[in-house]
Amino acid sequence: MNDQPINVVVAIDYADEIIDRLRDVSPRLHIERHFPNVPDRVWETVEVACTLGLDLPTPDKAPNLKWIQLNSAGMEHVKDAPLVTEGEVAVTSVSGIHATPMAEYTIGMMLAWEFKLPTLIRDQDAVRWRDQQHTFYAPRHLRGQTVGIVGYGSIGREIARLADAMGMRVLAIKRDAKDPTDSGKVYRDKDTGDPEGNIPERLYPPEALATMARDCDYLVLLTPLTDATHHMVNKDIFNAMRDTAVLVNIARGKVVDEDALIDALTKKKIAGAILDVFETEPLPQYSPLWAMDNVIISPHVAGNSDRYHERAAAVFAENLQRYIERRELLNQLDRERGY
Repeated sequence: MNDQPINVVVAIDYADEIIDRLRDVSPRLHIERHFPNVPDRVWETVEVACTLGLDLPTPDKAPNLKWIQLNSAGMEHVKDAPLVTEGEVAVTSVSGIHATPMAEYTIGMMLAWEFKLPTLIRDQDAVRWRDQQHTFYAPRHLRGQTVGIVGYGSIGREIARLADAMGMRVLAIKRDAKDPTDSGKVYRDKDTGDPEGNIPERLYPPEALATMARDCDYLVLLTPLTDATHHMVNKDIFNAMRDTAVLVNIARGKVVDEDALIDALTKKKIAGAILDVFETEPLPQYSPLWAMDNVIISPHVAGNSDRYHERAAAVFAENLQRYIERRELLNQLDRERGY
């Protein structure tokens, strides 16, 4: 049995209790926490790194590195790093831990839209009730409406589960629309999602986005940012959408052509947008989106949680166990697909 020590660096501000739980995975693990900067002497001997991935060393400075565990779901910021492109370093994410908060965010924001919550808050600040308030504030109920989910991974499947429970009709786009099941290679919280892919009334391939969009009251974006998904939601998609439809973007800002979105909102081609991500972040003060009364803005917090580090570390712990046992790691970067 291999009992060689494994040098691990954690470049995240994990609490001492979390570090202790990681050490409990195996006595072979020699774990050091260095935040926010990892010394060069540590990179020289480290085999496993848990990091945000924002300041990776060059390959010559980390000659023994075999695996990078990111503390985020997105991997687009590291896929072109020399450490990743010039070697065989495995890269994994914490994809899956965001399913619950992002699904709850999506349902919560759709309810906020239907019940006109932003208007209610503005009216409260103005100390007024509207004339004909029973008519003015009357919502469309989510039950019976159609939600289209673009990207049927762990988050999309949990949104589908909640939406289905509320009586919504669910459509979805999946890269391989012929196989509805979860791959089993991603992290998933117990009793969440739709592992068999039974909920959507229909699965579409990515190239059929406009076709699906025509039938949606809400179009929810969850796809990763790649060359193929850059500005995939553009003028053509907005022209295909209903004028009563609402766009929900909790993916990446550059998945949407923001100029085309602003034009569609201004001309009422779509009813509104719920936006957690933007092409430029923080959203510039000069952006017209700030002043639009048919837009709800949040500052890239849909996947946030008061237990984020604890949940992210649980994925890392599972992968550490798999690494020691030489089993396939969860949430691995597919270099060909870019996520």
